[in-house]
Amino acid sequence: MNTPINHQFEYVEGQGRPNFPELLAGFQRESDIVASSPGARIDQPYGPHPRQRLDAFPCTGTARGVLLYLHAGYWQSRDKSLFRWLAPAFQRRGLHVVLANYPLCPDVTLPELVQALRPAAAAAHGMAPEWTRLPLVVAGHSAGAHLASEFALGHGQLPKSDPARVDGIWAISGIYDLAPLRDTTLNERLRLDADTARRMSPIHRVGRDGVPAVWLVGGAETPEFLRQNRAMHEAWQAKGHWSACAEAPAKDHFTVLKSWAALEDGLDALFDDWWAAVTARA
Repeated sequence: MNTPINHQFEYVEGQGRPNFPELLAGFQRESDIVASSPGARIDQPYGPHPRQRLDAFPCTGTARGVLLYLHAGYWQSRDKSLFRWLAPAFQRRGLHVVLANYPLCPDVTLPELVQALRPAAAAAHGMAPEWTRLPLVVAGHSAGAHLASEFALGHGQLPKSDPARVDGIWAISGIYDLAPLRDTTLNERLRLDADTARRMSPIHRVGRDGVPAVWLVGGAETPEFLRQNRAMHEAWQAKGHWSACAEAPAKDHFTVLKSWAALEDGLDALFDDWWAAVTARA
């Protein structure tokens, strides 16, 4: 007989690590330095809500694209200011980096959150006139990975002239089937019923239209996070879209970001392959 999955452990307690407070404090120190870097534009509005704000960091070499980054926090916490440290790694690779905040649950419902975030794509792409001629890609971590996949489904097939068009995503440690979260304390703020959980689960809405996508997870995350990562890749690939599934060896829910920024353990070659698919599409 199959043992029932303990969703509270898989999605909450089992993902925690004793070193997270120290690790996140280091993220904040590095991010505070990046915030004062030359050319940085902090808290640019893309809508009327106080959390509809963007931070933009122009690339330091020849520009080849715009990267919109969406932060973690289970749609109910955290802030872009904690993840500014990621920007320099991708600025050096020729990407203008834009980090977005968005309204949080339970101040808004999850469907309202997704709708409130949508203008961020065009706003990020239009930070400077010359940016609009470059491909726009979206990366996200945890809740941000879910939101990145929402951009892929909603913005991937816009006309090439539309500044909100998305040409690729890189999703890290995401949740793409939200039904298990109904059995966790996370739902106290998410307030998902069965219908909303299904409607807001990208894995159930993958169609014939898709953008090049990488699905990355830390190898030391809980089995449910590894399963969700593989399942989304398989659903994407089954529709004929360019897709890659990767696990960062021995990395947890937050140290996986360090692997991504360093493009280590083979992620550098994967990045090049993904970017070739993005530019071919764009």
